[in-house]
Amino acid sequence: MILGLRSAIYPTPDLAGARIWYEHVLARKPYFDEPFYVGFSVGGFELGLVPNGTPGITGPQPLWGVANADAEFARLQQLGATALEAVTDVGGGIRVAAVTDPFGNRFGIIENPHFKPSAMA
Repeated sequence: MILGLRSAIYPTPDLAGARIWYEHVLARKPYFDEPFYVGFSVGGFELGLVPNGTPGITGPQPLWGVANADAEFARLQQLGATALEAVTDVGGGIRVAAVTDPFGNRFGIIENPHFKPSAMA
């Protein structure tokens, strides 16, 4: 049985640079920081960085929750990301967007007023 999103892994050719960038994006230090893997705990989930991988914008596309999609989309670009998919209302007050991080990965966000973290089992 699938229990829900636990980790999203982002490959990067520059692990040190990616660690610093994601520290700014997530406003926290990694809880695990080794040459083979850097892990951040984010709202009950994990964002992981692996070295020597091939970044990309296709394949699995996790969405990270935000309170305000417009503000976060702008902040990510100020931190060096490139706009990939503009903020779009997909119905029901749910808004999504995506950027390409400075290392070539797709980083998606979602503003979902219906998502209740307390309902996660």
